[in-house]
Amino acid sequence: MYYKFDGITQKLAGSSARAAYFPQGLKPGIPAEPAPLIFAGPTRVGAGHSPDAAFMGINTVRELQKLFQKPDGLPVHLKGGYADKLLYRITMALALGGTLYTLVALYLAAQPQNRK
Repeated sequence: MYYKFDGITQKLAGSSARAAYFPQGLKPGIPAEPAPLIFAGPTRVGAGHSPDAAFMGINTVRELQKLFQKPDGLPVHLKGGYADKLLYRITMALALGGTLYTLVALYLAAQPQNRK
């Protein structure tokens, strides 16, 4: 016997094999046509720019590679300057605070309660 979920009674109900293998209205269908590409055309560059420019931003990859690959002994997550150091210290403080809070909560949960 085959079963399927009945949406009205919220229980399993007996059904035919076809209804059990394609539940709740899902039927095999014809694959849909692929959607047309929105940005398939060539990229236009605004007036005043060279025609060989493919994007509007400035390529900063070389400068970032020089910054992050400099052998100054700092880990990569601290090479961004003061903001990176601040984020690192805040993260470490929150991790330490969470660890201490967890240990205190476990200690208090392990203590027997006084029943009066």
